[in-house]
Amino acid sequence: MKIDVNDLRVDYGDVRAIDGMTFSLDAGKIYGLLGRNGSGKTTLLSVLAGFRRESGGTVRVDGRPVFENGAVTGDVCLVRDAGETIGIGTVEDALYFAEWLRPHWDAAYADALLDRFGLRRKANVKTMSKGQRSALGVVVGLAGRSPLTMFDESYLGMDAPSRYSFYDALLADFMEHPRTVILSTHLIEEYSSLFEEVLIIDRGRLVLHEESQTVLARGTSVTGPAERVEAFTGGLTVLDTRRLGPTASAMVYGDLDDARRGQAREAGLELGPIAMQDLFVHLTEPAGDAAPAVPGRGARPGEPAAPAEPSGDAR
Repeated sequence: MKIDVNDLRVDYGDVRAIDGMTFSLDAGKIYGLLGRNGSGKTTLLSVLAGFRRESGGTVRVDGRPVFENGAVTGDVCLVRDAGETIGIGTVEDALYFAEWLRPHWDAAYADALLDRFGLRRKANVKTMSKGQRSALGVVVGLAGRSPLTMFDESYLGMDAPSRYSFYDALLADFMEHPRTVILSTHLIEEYSSLFEEVLIIDRGRLVLHEESQTVLARGTSVTGPAERVEAFTGGLTVLDTRRLGPTASAMVYGDLDDARRGQAREAGLELGPIAMQDLFVHLTEPAGDAAPAVPGRGARPGEPAAPAEPSGDAR
């Protein structure tokens, strides 16, 4: 399902959580949605899922509005951080309602996922651990095979082996049953290899939307004698510099052409990649932390920070 968002605004009373956001997502890709706490991730996903009405602008999924449009929301699944099944009864009850609500439900796949995550059908959801409830939410999200499937930190309660099992299951099922998937996560390094494209939002605004490999290609670490690193990076956008004795390492944002890379080699400098998480941290640096102006980021000095997103039913 293709997504088109134009000048989206979402207000909670006199507080603006999403401020003029515009982007388009093609169908059949896995997208990473990144942002600090309170950046607007949950609010954005809630609007895309039809849980909340936009205050302004437009949201279209396959060319159609989402809010109170059953023809669209039946093909959309959002599994949030607490799961969608708490208090619903047993695991079996949760799967019954999931199958009733989701026209693309695969019961056999749901059973296989229950076995994979060690979940019992007769277990009472209220008495399950957070990790088990997270796993149940993942089962609902994967087995639903909704054309638009979104996970909002829904795997945080799972331990590392379970999370890696989720990654493997998601990728394998996506290859067999392509759909549009949006993953909102703080576990950037664990997930970055899954992302085809990345959206970074900060204080309710879109900071960056690009292919994952393009984002990574724009970040380069420059390491070597401190004075040579300083000379080489002069005039470049330097996100961060660290020094240990006579050696320095600078994090540079921007494309380095072959001529520049040749200069680095001649100067005896080592060039290397930057992790997605490091780029994210510096691209969303609070305005008061004297972060350098990053091309494409948009200057926001002096603007008030967006409020934390409401929790619970308000979402």
